Amino acid sequence: MTKGPLLIDDCFLHDKDRLRHDEALVLLRDRLACIVGTETIAASDAAERILAEPILAPHPIPLHRNAAVDGYAYNHGDSIDIALPVSNRIAAGSLNPPRLEAGTAARIFTGAPMPDGADTVAMQEDCTADGDTVVLPQGLKIGANCRQAGEDLQPGDLVVPAGQCLKPADLAALASIGRANLVVYKKLRLALFSSGDEMRDPGDHAASHTLQPGEVYDANQPLIAALSRHLPVSIDRLGIIADDADAVQSALSDAAARYDVIITTGGASRGAEDHMVSTLDRLGKRHLWQLAVKPGRPMIFGQLDREANDGEIAHCLYFGLPGNPVAAMVCFLLYAQPALLKLAGANWSAPARYQIPARFDITKKKPDRREFLRGKLKLDSNGTTTVDKFSRDGSGLISSLRESDGFIEIEESVTSLKAGELVSFIPFTSFLP
Repeated sequence: MTKGPLLIDDCFLHDKDRLRHDEALVLLRDRLACIVGTETIAASDAAERILAEPILAPHPIPLHRNAAVDGYAYNHGDSIDIALPVSNRIAAGSLNPPRLEAGTAARIFTGAPMPDGADTVAMQEDCTADGDTVVLPQGLKIGANCRQAGEDLQPGDLVVPAGQCLKPADLAALASIGRANLVVYKKLRLALFSSGDEMRDPGDHAASHTLQPGEVYDANQPLIAALSRHLPVSIDRLGIIADDADAVQSALSDAAARYDVIITTGGASRGAEDHMVSTLDRLGKRHLWQLAVKPGRPMIFGQLDREANDGEIAHCLYFGLPGNPVAAMVCFLLYAQPALLKLAGANWSAPARYQIPARFDITKKKPDRREFLRGKLKLDSNGTTTVDKFSRDGSGLISSLRESDGFIEIEESVTSLKAGELVSFIPFTSFLP
């Protein structure tokens, strides 16, 4: 729950019945801002958290010239002599090794500092040791197998920017400059509901033996919770809301007082038993509803308002996802996830798309609507990667998600497609923050 103004009342107003995909993304990207505070945590606990401050390199990385391999360090100008006497031994962790004597080589190990007077390292596998003498290979370039001080980072270089969702490589880079603690944004508090009188909790063991025709187990809460696992959020799964206006209002009102964001699935249309839109209109503001996409048309975005204890207005952001699992996953990954990351302090980013030949035809598609088909990557007889769409398009087919590698994106202007034409493919892995 965030106090004070978060979204200008008319900032999402538009004159279209249905927003296009790109228009919805622009609204979310440009109008949302971070709504959480910061905290300092151990870097060892910071994976997948959002960094709240830019971090610069305090010194060169590496700090000193060092050997990239086990071998022999020498001055390249001395290599005209095939055999050189070995005058020193330098292990990793050695401090300030003495200057290399002219016309000699030093036995050196990976990571050990290069002695002054040496500029090249020959790998031990390419050398022949003969007592106190080493026979060096010919033809090495000057500087071979030698890491230069600062070749990775110079003092003042940006190591990790603010707003970065910290990945293992980021944490390695921060460890390399000695950072043990990091200032990160706090996690969003996320409430997750499903809705519908037909829904049953898979954990209800009594119901597992009495499921009646017309009833279904709730797959959406496990789906959205699992998709959120890599996000900087703490999730409470609050169960299933009945198709009752009072029940919807009570559940959303109570959650708005305790959470930063609410996500519901189902009840987002205008049917007689769909109460999410009308409840949002009563309790807060609706900023986005109805998208020109398939699947996922009836997605809702808005904010719920509630007076805080100090008299200020508290805001809780709200996403109403469609009830069909495929549509719920499409809308979560494409719209809710980047919005959640922005609210949590992250920089906005788009999932990577790849142009891949299609293995299927589309004889007729509605114009002015973007479609996201489930696609599986395949190799043709020439070894070229192609993508085929799942044979059926129903938005309730969870099997289509399980058997797919990502989404095939068909833009609004496309009305037909022939096999072999390039299509945009978004791997599910592209949605990892």
